[in-house]
Amino acid sequence: MATLAQEPNEKRTPHSQAGSSEDLERSFKADKAKNGDATDDIVEVSSTADSEDALAAVRVKQAQEGGTIVYRTLSWQKAAILLFTEYVCLAILSFPWAFSYLGMAGGLLATFGVGMGALYTSLILWRYCLKHPQLLNICDIGYQIFGKSKIAYELTAIALILNNVFIMGLHTLTGSEILNTLSNHGTCSVVFSVIIMVVSILLTLPRKLEQLTGLGVVSAISMFISILLVLIFSGIQGTHPAVEDFAEPVYITAFAPKGTGFVNGFSAFLNIVFTWIGHIMYPTFIAEMKDPREFPKALYAVTVAEFILFSVTGIVVYRYTGQYTTAPAVGTLRPVFKKIAFAFVLPTTIIIGVLYASVVAKYLFGRIFMGTKHYNNHTVLGWAGWIGCVTVTWILGWVIGEAVPFFSTLLSLMSALFDCYFGYIFWAFAFFELHRGQLWRGQSWIRRTETAFQFVLIATGLMVLGPGLYASVQSIIDNYNTGSIKAPFTCADNSV
Repeated sequence: MATLAQEPNEKRTPHSQAGSSEDLERSFKADKAKNGDATDDIVEVSSTADSEDALAAVRVKQAQEGGTIVYRTLSWQKAAILLFTEYVCLAILSFPWAFSYLGMAGGLLATFGVGMGALYTSLILWRYCLKHPQLLNICDIGYQIFGKSKIAYELTAIALILNNVFIMGLHTLTGSEILNTLSNHGTCSVVFSVIIMVVSILLTLPRKLEQLTGLGVVSAISMFISILLVLIFSGIQGTHPAVEDFAEPVYITAFAPKGTGFVNGFSAFLNIVFTWIGHIMYPTFIAEMKDPREFPKALYAVTVAEFILFSVTGIVVYRYTGQYTTAPAVGTLRPVFKKIAFAFVLPTTIIIGVLYASVVAKYLFGRIFMGTKHYNNHTVLGWAGWIGCVTVTWILGWVIGEAVPFFSTLLSLMSALFDCYFGYIFWAFAFFELHRGQLWRGQSWIRRTETAFQFVLIATGLMVLGPGLYASVQSIIDNYNTGSIKAPFTCADNSV
């Protein structure tokens, strides 16, 4: 966990003076007495925290709320907007493709099963954050879960940076694809991706997540319109998708069609898994909420919406395109329909990248400035540091997205590597810590069953890691064999 440096003397508060541990502890106890111990039906928040955790919680609270920049301002409604921003994305238009390999029933079962698992692990994450209010990001959770290990902290930090920067690179690349599609390759693809990067840097400059919620509303509405248009246009075209290799009538299956191999089938399943797994962002959202106890309200609202969007999109588009389904689904639309639907994806592509950029920039900024006046006040050095974190991460994402010739499949490989932990394994260990001493002996059959279920989560994570890595690596090999690997920093047309 990053250490918290002392603020300069002219900005010190009673909680940051040297030798003030007793003041800190008194403040912590007073705060508990004033607000009450937040509880849920499983854990009592901070009731078992040791003095070190208690003091850390007070320092973090002071850093988040004690300056001219107050970070903890998110209501649960605005937290829901951020979740909608994260999940109502272009990946939804890949669900019909997943259904084409898993079948209609198989795709729905996978969507429901993975979604319920994601909701369950998200609630464990939330309870863990309530018990340890000093945790500001996924790195802090990695540090805490694995016995306050600095190694675990650093490894989690590397995963956070790589995960988010790769996703940022994906969004600059996708942005160039959209602009190429809309303009009929109006200019060099690299120029388009640079434009997306510059716009994204400017939109990431606000330092509080609350300031991004307006963009989030625009993103969610824009993507919803795009999804709705894809459904309407698919219905208008009927069972005659606009594909070059149309040779036989469209057909659909209940489960995986004949000839589906392991790589294709498991890649389709992983597509659903990766779309559901967004846990790496949650701790940062929770850390900026006015009342973190209300986070489940946002979580339930978004989960219901996800079930509907994922399922309806998969069912309707697969019904009309069958074995010809592409990822994203706009690939089966006529050119005019494709441009109209794809135009509404552009704002979403930029804004979701901005959200991921903000989370990783917050981690880097906090690691440098936490505990100083520059973290929570408007200072020249503070703003220079924030702008630097934002700009460097966006440039890095753009370079990786353009330089790696098999970037899209590399992103799948990174997702398999990281989502196994952030989607499953982390939260099994968090459960064990939350209920230490109350896992087996003397517990009800419900608790014992839930404890046993944690090993299912660990096994699922390992399944995503092992076969997921195999499927991703094999996809890279297949792309090389078929000659579909793009050149780095190419001006070539990459329209959909």
